[in-house]
Amino acid sequence: MQLGSFIYQYQPNRVVFGVGAIHKLADEIEKLGCTKALILCTPEQVGQAKQVQDILKDRAVAIFDQAVMHVPIQTANAASDLAKELGADCAVAIGGGSTIGLGKAIALKHSLPIIAIPTTYAGSEMTPIYGITENGIKKTGKDMRVLPKTVIYDPSLSLSLPLEISLTSGMNAIAHAAEGLYAQDGNPIMTLLAEEGIRALAQGMIKLKEDDQDEQARSQCLYGAWLCGTVLGNVGMALHHKLCHTLGGSFNLPHAPTHTIILPHAIAYNEVARPEVTKIITRALGVSNVSAGQALFDLEVKLGLETKLQSLEFTQEDIQKAADIAMQNPYWNPRPFDKDNITQIITDAYHGTRPE
Repeated sequence: MQLGSFIYQYQPNRVVFGVGAIHKLADEIEKLGCTKALILCTPEQVGQAKQVQDILKDRAVAIFDQAVMHVPIQTANAASDLAKELGADCAVAIGGGSTIGLGKAIALKHSLPIIAIPTTYAGSEMTPIYGITENGIKKTGKDMRVLPKTVIYDPSLSLSLPLEISLTSGMNAIAHAAEGLYAQDGNPIMTLLAEEGIRALAQGMIKLKEDDQDEQARSQCLYGAWLCGTVLGNVGMALHHKLCHTLGGSFNLPHAPTHTIILPHAIAYNEVARPEVTKIITRALGVSNVSAGQALFDLEVKLGLETKLQSLEFTQEDIQKAADIAMQNPYWNPRPFDKDNITQIITDAYHGTRPE
């Protein structure tokens, strides 16, 4: 193994993993020295938020149940104002990337510590990356204040997550690891975590397809999501994430399904410049004689996932507009690209063609 120069910065946060781990929440909040927790969730997850409230008892000051995808600035401001009004000294975010993203918006404004309880495989809980959408544009940034101080992974909380959402959420997590393999600031530690995360998630999702109440499969997926999220939190992202941020923030496409559909095409484009990615991803997925983009596409087909952007109410007329937006403030990428390349990637994703 040949090693070049690299920098590895460890990011401090605490992980509590295991079935029933949610019942350790009160102890974890006490360790942070906090006494007034604002609980965050989506309208669909009020039941789980109330479970948190029951565990915390008088340490819970309120439930804010209006988290939505892409963190609109209006929602972020409303939650931040409520936290200030109630004198909250921490926020507990239970849910997926939308809820944890809302917690990050509060942390960004008031520097409150966040305790994340992921119920999907989005991986946001392991990153200091935030995203807020204003005037139809999703702006992202990185700030250590938004990195959750404690993450509680309880596989039993994901048993109620519908199968399709579980699988697209898993592909979203794999996207974080896959792009981390060719990141500008990548390093061997992140490469190891990325490969193991992709392997664990792929194996776990295949088991979930057979039985979505398989607790061991849920544990495997959550473990994989933790590793993939750690990669996302430690290295920069590239073309794939830029396209998904564009499609999500400017066209309001659902986050995880968009990542799922774009991923094979973005990886296929970039692995030409970084062929070692092909070997790592295909090894993690247990396949051979295919490209990484093809292997990811084939996995999605095997899982029964949608592979066409047009299924998300994205129109052919939107392709050029999306390409124009994506070319604004482009992310670093291992392979140079122009508007024609972006247009082709989005067009292939629109039709759901298997990468060549």
